[in-house]
Amino acid sequence: MGTYETKFWNVDEHHIDHSNEYILEAASLLKKQEVVAFPTETVYGLGADATSETAVERIFAAKGRPADNPLIVHLANKEQIKEVVEEIPDLAHPLIERFLPGPLTLIFKSNGSCARNVTAGLPTVAVRIPDHPVAKALLEACELPLAAPSANRSGRPSPTSAQHVYKDLYGRVAGIVDGGATGVGLESTVLDCTGEVPVILRPGGVTKQDLEAVIGDVEVDSALDNDQSQPKSPGMKYTHYAPEAPLWLIEGNLSFFQHQIDEQQRNGKRVGVIASEEHASSLSADQVQTCGSMQDLRQVAEQLYHSLRVFDPEKIDVILCETFPKEGMGEAVMNRLSKAATQKISQP
Repeated sequence: MGTYETKFWNVDEHHIDHSNEYILEAASLLKKQEVVAFPTETVYGLGADATSETAVERIFAAKGRPADNPLIVHLANKEQIKEVVEEIPDLAHPLIERFLPGPLTLIFKSNGSCARNVTAGLPTVAVRIPDHPVAKALLEACELPLAAPSANRSGRPSPTSAQHVYKDLYGRVAGIVDGGATGVGLESTVLDCTGEVPVILRPGGVTKQDLEAVIGDVEVDSALDNDQSQPKSPGMKYTHYAPEAPLWLIEGNLSFFQHQIDEQQRNGKRVGVIASEEHASSLSADQVQTCGSMQDLRQVAEQLYHSLRVFDPEKIDVILCETFPKEGMGEAVMNRLSKAATQKISQP
């Protein structure tokens, strides 16, 4: 692909609307089938016209992303859902009212209006309405449904700041809208609503417990642990979220964790550590990064991708990270860590 002179716009998320000059400039590029990165409440997205196969192909080229991986279509409001789906099942209406705009993606049967490379040839389409003023302003200004995966090179940790996007994609995209840091820090929950019982295909900003409080039973797709089949959702296949140095998950008590650090250092390795506030101060390594409190896993989620990106590969040879309880937001945290890790070491 050609090299872009990437435009970079700083906007104030607290004073923004669709008539902002920078938003209008970014929207103009999107209408010309270019790709533009923008903030959402989850992570930064890389947007292109979801109805244009040419525009969407530029997303794949910029990211180096496999084309059998479907993309999420971002919409400005609830009314637009009807423009891209065949029907909205009854079970989805309370979810739309309760969680949208917000970090929830719903999968419905597609009406064929989105480009084939958005759906990866599947008969379904994934839609969400981002809850971020900059994303909302851009969607309103361009008047297009935007296909928007995370704005990073494929396989890297997702970006939670414009600086992360700049590092990964400068020169590969037409523009980057800097609207500050994101909030949730992990991608949206993806929920398949095409069957009798909704199925979580990717855990994220809305937990299983949150969903079940509104609609009752929700299942979790067994394919979350299987990378062999064609993915029905983003994040279900291939290595994701990986830092530049190898990432090892350490499951055990503090003395076991420290023993793993010491062993690597004895082998001449420079060791980085990602740990909770409760444990970080008790661990000795070449670099220790705190990622929030074990008592608030939403805090851990918010800081996770930043923590994966802080280690300089010239100074750190291996990153050791503690594990977190797989409950509530911890399900999404561990899903991302498991996909980023090269191995897991558990205490006997």
